[in-house]
Amino acid sequence: MEGNWNPGSLLGMSGYYWRSCVLHAAVKLDLFTVIGDDSLTAETLADRIRADSDGTARLLNALAAMKLVTKNDDRFANTSAGARFLSAASPEYIGHMILHHHFLMESWQQLDRSVATGKPVRTTLAFGDPAVREAFINAMSTTAMLMAPRLAGHVKLSGRRALLDLGGGAGMYAIAFCKTNPDLSAWVLDLPSSQPLAMQAIERFNMTGRVHFLAGDYVNEDLPGTYDAVWMSHILHGEGPDTCSRLLEKVYRVLDPGGMVAVHDLILEENRTAPLFPVLFSLNMLTGTAEGRAYTNRELTLMLRGAGFTDVERLSYAGPTDSGIITAKKP
Repeated sequence: MEGNWNPGSLLGMSGYYWRSCVLHAAVKLDLFTVIGDDSLTAETLADRIRADSDGTARLLNALAAMKLVTKNDDRFANTSAGARFLSAASPEYIGHMILHHHFLMESWQQLDRSVATGKPVRTTLAFGDPAVREAFINAMSTTAMLMAPRLAGHVKLSGRRALLDLGGGAGMYAIAFCKTNPDLSAWVLDLPSSQPLAMQAIERFNMTGRVHFLAGDYVNEDLPGTYDAVWMSHILHGEGPDTCSRLLEKVYRVLDPGGMVAVHDLILEENRTAPLFPVLFSLNMLTGTAEGRAYTNRELTLMLRGAGFTDVERLSYAGPTDSGIITAKKP
């Protein structure tokens, strides 16, 4: 059935990025953190962030219109959502992910060019910018921290002793799996730039001695060690089909007989038009990677079987962005 589109709704969709930019600017300026528990005038807030008072007032009025702050007389205060999710003082802060989205906007503006050429307009060189790299690493850590406790119960690791968390960043999934399974130890393998954040998380959650960090490049290097379980969260969508297949073959080699791999990713339905977020994310991979894309359940299943895995199963889990989990075993 066709969508109920009309000129008004189409123009609303076209201009929705205005709202996104208001949110991005507010997070980038750290407005919600600076407001904290106070109720401030635009002039006071502008002085604290060293910004123009008129520009700050206009931004605050837009945030109030979007129900992200409240306005009483000439004073602005955080809403409960603003204080909870957008203030860096909150443990539930998601500002790093919002900043990551902000840094992606330039490439999304050139989506037509990526479609026309089939090539990315955003290169990995962008991650040489410390602010971009920091936002990305922290965004992935925040996402994992929010999802891991709920997700951990869906992956059955009872009886498993050694888990490899491939590309695990700050190790939030490894930590959650170890907390859920007292006999499990985990090794997080990622680039050296992720190590400081991982070590902080391991110490914060009292997992020293049970969760370890391995610095390495899983695409270009062999995988170290042997394990009876491997966790791959949001890894395969960054690579083309051939690289995915080679990576799964590497995973197969480091697994003990009877070992299990669990692939967590944004999985498309077979007609590739749903769910919406994985469909859009596949375009994000087009703008930013040479071959990355979202895959269907069938494609991932064939890759796993091609690497030698059996007992391929799609779990019932569905994440907040419609991510899914596929498990398989090494005979």
